[in-house]
Amino acid sequence: MKRFGLGYANKTSNDLYQYLKSKGYDDAVLKETGLVTIEERGGRDKFWNRVMFPIMDVNNRVIGFGGRVMGDGMPKYLNSPETRIFDKGRNLYGLNYARTSREKQILVCEGYMDVISMHQAGFTNAVASLGTALTSQHAVLLKRYTDRVILTYDSDDAGIRAALRAIPILKEVGISAKVLSMEPYKDPDEFMKNLGADEFRKRIEAARNSFYFEIDVMRKNYDRNDPEQETAFHNALARKLLEFEEPLERDNYIQAAAREYFIRYEDLRRLVNSLGSRLGTGAGAAAAGKEEVKTREPGGRRKDKEDGIRKSQRLLLTWLIENPVLFDKIEGVITENDFLEPLYHKVAAMVFAGHAAGNLNPAGILNHFINDEDEYREAAALFNASLNESLDNEEQKKAFSETVLKVRKNSLDHLSRNVRDIAELQKIIEAQAALKTLHISLD
Repeated sequence: MKRFGLGYANKTSNDLYQYLKSKGYDDAVLKETGLVTIEERGGRDKFWNRVMFPIMDVNNRVIGFGGRVMGDGMPKYLNSPETRIFDKGRNLYGLNYARTSREKQILVCEGYMDVISMHQAGFTNAVASLGTALTSQHAVLLKRYTDRVILTYDSDDAGIRAALRAIPILKEVGISAKVLSMEPYKDPDEFMKNLGADEFRKRIEAARNSFYFEIDVMRKNYDRNDPEQETAFHNALARKLLEFEEPLERDNYIQAAAREYFIRYEDLRRLVNSLGSRLGTGAGAAAAGKEEVKTREPGGRRKDKEDGIRKSQRLLLTWLIENPVLFDKIEGVITENDFLEPLYHKVAAMVFAGHAAGNLNPAGILNHFINDEDEYREAAALFNASLNESLDNEEQKKAFSETVLKVRKNSLDHLSRNVRDIAELQKIIEAQAALKTLHISLD
């Protein structure tokens, strides 16, 4: 309780407001903290009848609060809203302690109580995101302190989905991820109370490689006693193996997967090569022993399909920033998840969120990239471009429509290459078919 500063907000709904007013704070400042709501009759506390968890940044400064309701009230957990000093996507609960741990990896949990239970049991390298899914900003933050993460999410379906979402985000920044099995218990808190710290350390040592974890989840969608479904599983496995672009790494995983899932190595390697050739991927061409042809500009920049897609994402994002009215035109077609280029995805997530909240703040967004000169320069270019004239004639309107379709098509193609089950693939196929009749009108 002392280490994490735990407290309690009682059932009176304006205690904090009255206390802070007595200290001389005016309503405008109190409203900005997000801790009170200002009404005609005075202020009302955001937190009451809750156990309180102070949220600290890496320098042990309190930047926000979380509260767990006493009894059966809803919502069960409540966090401070984001403020100028509290950005949920850039802070992790417990990181102020975990960053000084002597462990080589960081354990990522789902909630406050999981982190506290882990620290209490001696695992001081545990952290949790603040009421949100793991983001790319969280991954960048973790990368400052480790290149290895063990996901200790709940063992239920929601926890499995959270782990599947987190794995590619961590890989994107160069973090090796493993997944710890909590079964037969739901979460670390419950596990620790029943089996103790020694057993939990054994589970850490036995944590599943993220690739195997993804395949294990995918395999549950196939009846391996049915020859047709067994073949479908092999194809899905081969498609997953194509994600490894480096030939040596891919071959190592082919060998490992063949052993793990009782498939002849030569058969699996041949299937990966064949599928890669059909898909026309760079990885597939390399796997098939073909040299990928790349033309370059004098400066060495590749003139290939990937570069064209990247340009389309950049152009579309700049259009949206420059002309907010365009968000209405792409509603239901494009989301931030369609921007696959890592930097553009980060910017798009903040741009879409800012637009939805009605307070798109370029300066605030650019501050997220202040520590990386190259990223800052590229992100700043998105906001400093002037494209108003680009949509003044029919030709440019057509260009905008084509760019939207190109970005969306590339996103769906990417999803199809990473599909996890047949039902998901069917949805992707339907979305791809709908694109053929989609018309984006700017009139």
